Amino acid sequence: MRVTADRSVCIGAGLCALTAPAVFDQDDDSGLVKVLDAEPDAASADAVREAADICPSGAVAFTE
Repeated sequence: MRVTADRSVCIGAGLCALTAPAVFDQDDDSGLVKVLDAEPDAASADAVREAADICPSGAVAFTE
């Protein structure tokens, strides 16, 4: 799995960081998404899928 986040459309809701904290965080200054692990292991796959599904701006994406 490969994870990406488009900071130009991120609104800083933080749902990704709450859903998959091993993979996502928020920038301390801007509040925008930060990808901590662009190639997470299979154990994180379900959380990454959920984070992408619930992201209100569509900033989080992944490829399998």
